[in-house]
Amino acid sequence: MEALVPEMTDLSSRLLDFSVAKSLTMCTGNVVRWCNSARRYPVKPEQEILDCIKAALGEWVSKFHRDQVELKALAEHAVCSLMQDNERIGAKEREDIKLSAKLFIYSFEPGMIKESAARACLELGVTQLDSVILALPPLSGGKSRSLEELQPPWEELEALVQEKKVSSIGVSDLDHQLLEALCLNAQVQPSSCQVNLASCCVIPPDLTTFANENNIQLLTHNDPTDILPMGLFQDALGASVRGPGTAQWAPRWILRYSAVIKNRGIIKSKGYMVKAERAADHC
Repeated sequence: MEALVPEMTDLSSRLLDFSVAKSLTMCTGNVVRWCNSARRYPVKPEQEILDCIKAALGEWVSKFHRDQVELKALAEHAVCSLMQDNERIGAKEREDIKLSAKLFIYSFEPGMIKESAARACLELGVTQLDSVILALPPLSGGKSRSLEELQPPWEELEALVQEKKVSSIGVSDLDHQLLEALCLNAQVQPSSCQVNLASCCVIPPDLTTFANENNIQLLTHNDPTDILPMGLFQDALGASVRGPGTAQWAPRWILRYSAVIKNRGIIKSKGYMVKAERAADHC
């Protein structure tokens, strides 16, 4: 697969200075921008997001030089947004667009869900997302999911529904028992549940029965457990920034969105928004 990163000369001499930055929010804009040929697609989700991040950071650095902006240290909370005006959804076309998102979190912190939804609405020029599906942090050491882990982020999603910032909310990769426990304790019921067919070639019958009885749509996906491994993210970041070592940086959440024209089923745009932070003890 060809690299999607724009060609740049003498990149090592034109890195952005991240010496004071504590966080970075990236908005890649439409992924179609980063490919010159449909021959590059389809690609795996983890490769797509990595390519988009590399390309967005490369374009961001280039923009500073094209605008002849001095490459001084960036702000504590830097924003790299490559969204173009025609990628935002105007009021006149909003009713014809279904705007869906999947939110991957690496660990839950209060306000994280609200922050990610607000960023998506801001960048896309809308006041409400049609749906958000929550993907919990990757499991380690043979641990299993628990309701205690799920409830805090779910409650923030519920608040967004109540505030009319999101129309419907769903979950990813819950088994029958945990999905049922969530439904019993939730104020806002999940409208959908995604199942990864890579780890489950046939949807379990008990999950199917429960979903049908509770009007929950079962969907399939092919996202890996860790859609953006920390090491690969740090390598991508290190190619465009200078300052404290990239080993201090880690992604906190990733929001993948798609805008689909309802009556035609055509994807108008698709992109990623990523929030990363530098370890607090190095700030």
